[in-house]
Amino acid sequence: MRVFTIHSRDGGKPRARLVPEGFSGWAFLFGPLWLLWRGLWLTLLGYLALAAAIAFLPDPWEGWAGIALQILLGFHAHDLERWTLRRRGYAMGGVAAGADEEEATLRALRAQPALARGMMA
Repeated sequence: MRVFTIHSRDGGKPRARLVPEGFSGWAFLFGPLWLLWRGLWLTLLGYLALAAAIAFLPDPWEGWAGIALQILLGFHAHDLERWTLRRRGYAMGGVAAGADEEEATLRALRAQPALARGMMA
């Protein structure tokens, strides 16, 4: 079972998103591209600043620090996504679990039918 947090926003255009918990293999493998795909611009700027700082480290430490940065991004990618959603006005509306995102969405809609407007938008 995978666990997702539900984030929703009211207003002119209601929206709802599910963000998974746990390690993100895609963020670990393709860090900057994953950040761009998710629209995490401030996080991308921070990532690039750290990558630039790592480039100035002495040779054996540069590789280890780069790997550490990717591992940290993999473990905290979804937390950074939740932080970005909170900055954009989304509120955490609960937790849903399911075998995949589709089942978790159905369970979330069954528990909170008002989310249906935002899920379909």
